[in-house]
Amino acid sequence: MKLNHDIYKDKVYACWIGKNIGGTLGGPYEGRREKLDVKGFKTKPNDPLPNDDLDLQLIWLQAIEQEGPRNLTAEKLGEYWLSFIVACWSEYGIAKRNMQIGVIPPLCGDMENNVWKHSNGAWIRTEIWATLAPACPDIAARYAIEDAKVDHGMGEGTYAAMFVAAIESAAFVISDIRKLIEIGLAKIPVDCRMARSIRLLLECYDSGVPAMEARDRILAENADISDGWFQAPSNVSYAMLGILYGEGDFKKSMLLAINCGDDTDCTAGTVGSILGIMYGTAGIPTDWREYVGDKIVTLSINLCISWKKITSCTQLTDRVVRLAPFVLQLSKADFRKEVELTDGENEWEDEEVESFLLPYGKSEESDEMRRSVFSLKPHTTTTRFAYATAIVSYDGEPVLKRGGEKKVTVQFVNNVKAYGNQPYSLSVQLVLPEGVSADKKEFEVYLPHWTSVTLCDCLSVPVEITFKAEEKLRGVNKAYLLVSAEGRYTVGCVPVVLLNRE
Repeated sequence: MKLNHDIYKDKVYACWIGKNIGGTLGGPYEGRREKLDVKGFKTKPNDPLPNDDLDLQLIWLQAIEQEGPRNLTAEKLGEYWLSFIVACWSEYGIAKRNMQIGVIPPLCGDMENNVWKHSNGAWIRTEIWATLAPACPDIAARYAIEDAKVDHGMGEGTYAAMFVAAIESAAFVISDIRKLIEIGLAKIPVDCRMARSIRLLLECYDSGVPAMEARDRILAENADISDGWFQAPSNVSYAMLGILYGEGDFKKSMLLAINCGDDTDCTAGTVGSILGIMYGTAGIPTDWREYVGDKIVTLSINLCISWKKITSCTQLTDRVVRLAPFVLQLSKADFRKEVELTDGENEWEDEEVESFLLPYGKSEESDEMRRSVFSLKPHTTTTRFAYATAIVSYDGEPVLKRGGEKKVTVQFVNNVKAYGNQPYSLSVQLVLPEGVSADKKEFEVYLPHWTSVTLCDCLSVPVEITFKAEEKLRGVNKAYLLVSAEGRYTVGCVPVVLLNRE
């Protein structure tokens, strides 16, 4: 698959311009519960509003520039969050506090976050992953998962991020919104609330239900989570409603999404970014583009410490376009299709585009994708160290009460792509905090390699560890698994966090 460099760059720029327009047009109405009748801007010309939807993506760009496209994990993004992101509202604040006391992603997005882990903080910041991985929806979704896990754990907010990132990535080569929605649905569980809400929207649209009546049905469907407001299933559906009922018209689509109410800057911003990617700058009305201008105003970033400041959509586009070939190059060995930026015409086969409809994890063959698929369940963390990845699954929340027990299951995945396809005998030692004991102090486990007849997918057998607490117990308890392999000098250090909530 070949993408013309100039066309790609124009779409990236249109994505950020569309995002800025939507955030500025919808921002003044954020949180309004009623249906609205917005017809235009309330701001002054060339005065775009600051928007955390865009802010956080500037930090993610710096993270991938500094850390490299390979192995950009939720743990690393969490560290960048602690350093550069000052916003502390809703899930942002809960996740940040959890990380500050030692709870690692995705547990920090799950703990004491039952309402906000289903909300909007992650799907609104997926454009950075899509623009870095054009026409690679699985890769964009994988990055979006690592991002979303920081503040949404394995809630509906993470599924929403997968859905939107896949649509935005595929939109670089597909301009049929119905096809794009099908691709987004293919990447998330069929029975999750996010998928159910989108299917309800499609049923309404196909049945000729008016747009605002469809909005009411979606709201009623999700009324049981946070009173139906500021939640991802509804708001993503409002954005898709705008594009579907707006029939690709930029202004009509954006105003429809805003007039649904709720998280209006987010829904409008995503409408603008998706249509920008689909149609490029030619699809953005000149008067709205000139009204908002090129400037980016930040809100949530700590400017008092080192940060490569970005002040315009032009600068952001240039940084993304320079980095994208490296993301695509590193993906060549792992992806069943090759995406390349060239000076020639756009070229792709129908079957390449049809492969976008494969379920998440079925297109990409990489250690990162394997780890991502295994970690897509609640109360689970992953830690990569050279030749293996540890998967730690808690029996419920990572809470250990005085005198109580907590069961934790540990498995290991062989990193066969990066470190060679060979088996290992792993030795694991437990380092325990004061006041905590375990039924195992050390154990060994066999880690198989890949063969054509291997049914375990390079995965070790699970090992269950039971941790027990004494009466004297700290609030935050950190155990560590020290993992070594014969013939390898790297020792993996796998954290197990146990919280006393009494």
